[in-house]
Amino acid sequence: MNPVRRRRLVALSIGLLGLGIAAGFVVYALRENLQHFVSPSDIAAGKAPQGHRFRLGGVVLEGSVQRSPTSLEVEFIVTDRFKQIPVHFSGILPDLFREGQSVVATGTLEGERRFLAEEVLAKHDENYMPAEVADAIAKAKAQKDAAR
Repeated sequence: MNPVRRRRLVALSIGLLGLGIAAGFVVYALRENLQHFVSPSDIAAGKAPQGHRFRLGGVVLEGSVQRSPTSLEVEFIVTDRFKQIPVHFSGILPDLFREGQSVVATGTLEGERRFLAEEVLAKHDENYMPAEVADAIAKAKAQKDAAR
């Protein structure tokens, strides 16, 4: 092989190897910060990531909000209208948070049946439902219909 071609091939190979290693580091870093979206039906089916932060979405069940009179702690239930999961949150809730409204909470699962929220987001107007929440509700409904 021609020495010039050989040097170009070696340089190209080293460059591609370096690019591959850099891409691997980027994917690894993004994987560590990725937050999955999970519905209450997914949690009941055991599909929630254990020990990792994720986003729980659904609707605040009517009559489930319990506020502590002495602190900012709040307990409520999030449902996709098929399954429910209790949520514990300590902090200031958004102004639009109320029963019967869509929410997306970020946090971790405590045990198998309680969600510890670090952040709670509420929908912003009467006609909007986050696409992820709407998809989760539609998916849970389709699974229930298929089981019949």
